[in-house]
Amino acid sequence: MANTKSAIKAIRVSERRRLRNKPVRTAARSFVARAKKVIEKGGAEAVEAVRQAASVLDKAAQKGVIHKRTAARRKSRLMKKLHANQVGQK
Repeated sequence: MANTKSAIKAIRVSERRRLRNKPVRTAARSFVARAKKVIEKGGAEAVEAVRQAASVLDKAAQKGVIHKRTAARRKSRLMKKLHANQVGQK
């Protein structure tokens, strides 16, 4: 348990931030998972799903919920799957 007044306040602040960041992080994960599922099925809606997931990841990075390079890495992996799947279908 925290002993100093500043440490106690830091705990309160981090809890508030955690609660504020949680829905953004959850939404990002959901959109990425949904995009992966749509990519596996194939079809025209895969491109739109990836676009939405990329947008949500960018917004999460902009808010500081996830690091900008983490967002870039996740977007890159999604694009890689999308393009590999599209080439495989042709």
